[in-house]
Amino acid sequence: LLEAYYYVANEDPTVLSYLDNAVLMIDPSFNPDGRDRHSQWVNSHKGFPPVADPIDREHNEAWPGGRTNHYWFDLNRDWYPLAHVESQNRVRFFHQWLPNVLTDYHEMGTNSTYFFEPTKPFGSENPVIPRSNYEVLNVVLAKYYAETLDQIGSLYFTKEQYDNSYVGYGSTYPDLHGGLGLVFEQASSRGHVQNSSTGPLTFAFTIRNQLRTALATVQGTVENRELFHKHMVDFFNSAVEEGKASAIKGYVFGDKDDMGKTSRFVQLLKDHQVEMYKLERNFAGGGHSFQQGEAYYVPTAQRQYRMVRSIFEDVKTFYDSSFYDASSWSMANAYNMPYAEVRGQALAASQRAELPQMPQYTLAQASYAYVFDWKDYNAARTLHHIQEQGLLAQVVTRPIRVKDSEGVEHSLGYGAISIPLQVQNMTKEEVHTRLQRIGNENGVRIHALNTGFSIEGIDLGSGNVITLNQPKALMVIGSGTNGTEAGEVWYLLDKELGMPITKVDAGSLNRINWSNYNTLILVTGSYDFGDSGLNELKAWVRSGGNIIAVKGAVNWLASNGFTTVERVTEPSASLPDRADYVTSREYRGSQSIGGVMLAADMDLSHPLAYGYTRRYLPVYRNHSTLLKPSSNPFNTVVKLMDNPHLSGYLNAVNKERVKNTASLMVAGYGRGNLILFVDNPNFRGTWFGTNKLFFNALFFGSVINGNP
Repeated sequence: LLEAYYYVANEDPTVLSYLDNAVLMIDPSFNPDGRDRHSQWVNSHKGFPPVADPIDREHNEAWPGGRTNHYWFDLNRDWYPLAHVESQNRVRFFHQWLPNVLTDYHEMGTNSTYFFEPTKPFGSENPVIPRSNYEVLNVVLAKYYAETLDQIGSLYFTKEQYDNSYVGYGSTYPDLHGGLGLVFEQASSRGHVQNSSTGPLTFAFTIRNQLRTALATVQGTVENRELFHKHMVDFFNSAVEEGKASAIKGYVFGDKDDMGKTSRFVQLLKDHQVEMYKLERNFAGGGHSFQQGEAYYVPTAQRQYRMVRSIFEDVKTFYDSSFYDASSWSMANAYNMPYAEVRGQALAASQRAELPQMPQYTLAQASYAYVFDWKDYNAARTLHHIQEQGLLAQVVTRPIRVKDSEGVEHSLGYGAISIPLQVQNMTKEEVHTRLQRIGNENGVRIHALNTGFSIEGIDLGSGNVITLNQPKALMVIGSGTNGTEAGEVWYLLDKELGMPITKVDAGSLNRINWSNYNTLILVTGSYDFGDSGLNELKAWVRSGGNIIAVKGAVNWLASNGFTTVERVTEPSASLPDRADYVTSREYRGSQSIGGVMLAADMDLSHPLAYGYTRRYLPVYRNHSTLLKPSSNPFNTVVKLMDNPHLSGYLNAVNKERVKNTASLMVAGYGRGNLILFVDNPNFRGTWFGTNKLFFNALFFGSVINGNP
């Protein structure tokens, strides 16, 4: 706000010349939800005079803190996944202007100083971005920042840390679009004033540093505007030329069994301005067959070539072994999207791809039942809406082939949903009207049947067709729990299902009436139920309740007597005999598993895998807790392959350790089940390839026999 005032009110001729030669756009509050939480907190706890003691309540904001948005997501990881409307609109505005420079202002720990770019050379830089971005543009502006901070004696550092490799930062996304993205980190007072290692740090001081580098950015960019213009022109021209010269001429993608997921992937590419066409002839590659009209073609010879690489490429070779964040970001893997490289000669491409419209179907009148397949991503939302309407639904646990009321045959895979007419408490006409509307709202094709007799497979009255309970889910949140993981669950159910979820604070566990719920969701955290509360929880599970545990919550269940898990042991020689002290940080980083994509095998017959059609599944792992498969051969639903490394940094020792470990398991506990997600299926709201597993856990948890 001070920067805006400075340029609006200033009458200095030099400053006015900057305004004559630049367009300045200011996003005054990147994250209004978190800013409001933080401001309200520190203003509510401000003392008169202010208290600088770091332990004072003002400087220790309550869970979930001010960094995150309404759903507890860090929006500075969302420029690339675009899970949230804030980011979608911000990126849309970005592409209207394509700024030459974008500054991204942050705060860091109170005892630090001030950081501006360049970041760590090579080690934290994205390999698809031209070197001129880092070696020319960064260096030019860094001189302005050093000069302005030197004038007031502010301490600062560069070239040591922070990350310019992950595409989803506000300081990296511009680098992939011909501009220069810059991150700034200011030691934070976390309130009005706080004692630090160099003395009292005031909020006003932190503003001063940020304001000075903001003004220096405008000065340096305008004075070097020809350099920045030339860089952008060269960037897009070289992108087209590199795409033409690449051995990969394009990518074909599409999931014919899941147009709901494919539509979301198309939308993502369009949001990033990726040039894309309808597939004009059948194509086979990468172990997949793609049909004309059902798949898409992305040529590499285009302005967004570097974004195309980011979306489809698997990267396993890196300059460095320590990462500030993720080391892998292939969206094709995140969506579990079938795709193939096009080599040799580019495909013919004439018709630009548009976003697929929600298909509309005319539903015939049934006299016996209605059924729909579970393959489409929107099937889960369809089932939720059906249950919300008071209709009884059943799951068909075996593949079947049926003939609809018009004589057309349909093959349905594991997990098809049946709505039998005789058992409903409304007329056949009411059922038909509601299903017609729900099916078209979600683009899911529902079939009308006049018989329960299947052409192939079990009939609709079989004992293997099981009535479903409507999910009544509760999630524990608050102090001691991982807010990001909890927010991912909350957002997934809100956005994709429209399903309410009760969020109970960790301090209110003794108030829970367990009879109101059939599903408990635990994310990574420490939970104190107390002895009586823990016994009550165990009794609830034994009587048929289901617990869905994500990442660290798996360990919590094991340590509290719900189940047993066997860890993969650490290698005996994990440390060298002797090493230089200065390399310790890099060594620790090289040993961790910090955001990689791994290939797994999935049991398609298990209720948690209903709707999937390929045993192959990419998963995301950003932790080092490796668990062996269940001792029960039927309870490991998703298991990493013998050579699972797809993308991201993984050292040789960890490559051996992760193979054949568990990613998703089930354990029975009385009549209930423990669903153990070793890997987070909802990471950053964009893993559409795995979050369907979470839907299945909600809807089919009670169907599972955890002790087969």
